[in-house]
Amino acid sequence: MSASHRIPAIERMMEVLLQLERARGRPTVKDLATSCGVPRTTVYRILNSLEAHRMVVRSGNDGGYQLGSRLLTLAARVPHGTEWRSLAENAQPWLERLAGETGETAKLSVLDDTEALCVAVAQGPSVVALASLLGGRYPLHAGAASKVLLAAMEPRLRDAFLASPLPRYTERTVTDPRALRSELARVRRLGWAEDTGEHNLSAHALAAPVHDTQGKVVAAVSLAFLANKPAAMREIFREAVCRTAAAVPGAPG
Repeated sequence: MSASHRIPAIERMMEVLLQLERARGRPTVKDLATSCGVPRTTVYRILNSLEAHRMVVRSGNDGGYQLGSRLLTLAARVPHGTEWRSLAENAQPWLERLAGETGETAKLSVLDDTEALCVAVAQGPSVVALASLLGGRYPLHAGAASKVLLAAMEPRLRDAFLASPLPRYTERTVTDPRALRSELARVRRLGWAEDTGEHNLSAHALAAPVHDTQGKVVAAVSLAFLANKPAAMREIFREAVCRTAAAVPGAPG
């Protein structure tokens, strides 16, 4: 949608919420003004309004902010929210097993509009295991889990997505629609996908689809690891990811 058809005040509010979503701690007004590129007085007024509606809460001695309880109520009303929670609960023990077996971080992702949304994570026990953010969103054309979900998307929607601009994140990001279609066909044929630095050069991943009782792809299990893993280890990871994805109980069709 054109920016001319948007409301600037709401755009700034959403940017504040986005920064709070990404924050590791409790950012202050000054922190949020810096990260959003918005005047401090504007951020202060936005936070006051959000706090009045319990969308954010101020806590800690430093007066930092974090997301509020009202968002839980809103989340409960999200279409597919209950289904995603069920999927995440079903997958969590299998993700924990995969992470323990490989030492790397495992996650479950679902398709949310034109993004891959992480709904469950099991942090790998290895000291060099990569971290994945629960609730993190990723582009559909760059990443192993993303390509599994894009490959399974309804053809009409996939065509519309591939007709839109595809941002380049690294030198290995596939931005040519024809090349990406070929890669997606390969993913459907083999039943798994690989990321060799498409979104982050130092982070590689393998992923496989989770099917519901009707055979529809409803999620993707993926394993993220550093780029320096030998080929033999990657094959072990691939087999473990495919085995895990096949074991996760999918939601009813």
